[in-house]
Amino acid sequence: MSKPAFSICVYCGSKPGTDPLFAQAAVDVGQWIAAHGGQLVYGGGSGGLMGIVADATLAAGGRVVGIIPKALVEKEWAHHGCTELHVVENMHERKRMMAERADAFLALPGGIGTLEELFEVWTWRQLGYHDKPIGLLNTAGYYDGLLAFLQHAVASQFLGDWQMGLVHVSAAPQTLLGELVQSAGLTHPSQLDQI
Repeated sequence: MSKPAFSICVYCGSKPGTDPLFAQAAVDVGQWIAAHGGQLVYGGGSGGLMGIVADATLAAGGRVVGIIPKALVEKEWAHHGCTELHVVENMHERKRMMAERADAFLALPGGIGTLEELFEVWTWRQLGYHDKPIGLLNTAGYYDGLLAFLQHAVASQFLGDWQMGLVHVSAAPQTLLGELVQSAGLTHPSQLDQI
């Protein structure tokens, strides 16, 4: 199998959420990644938005790399249909491997795990530990409250505009994914438009 054009690490909920638009966004992300010759890197789960984005990528012919801690495999949460499924010892190893395998990061709706992963790679980016683009998919206004709080943090001078500028925010999956891949320097915009 040929090397993928890019790898997108997706953070998202292990539950589907209440709004059907959340699941549709996960499907759209998976289909876009596959259609553009990319690879999904994610937490290896079979439930919720995690399972949906993985299934959508696989169904569209894309590669999926799942990385899951042993403790979660034992609870039968692992997605055994992944192209590659890596079982690791703990969450720290999982997050390190996900970050290493990714060219860009994208957070879909999710809970505290999703938020923790987003803020960790964002912190790493501001500290210069990596220079990979980060995206926040604001499906159905899910992250409106968080974004308002972050602007409050800017106004309170605990966060700078330059830090906010490190995260691409959009409600449109295709637009946001295109921005991330282009920001990573992996595909010329005209090539994206052809698909």
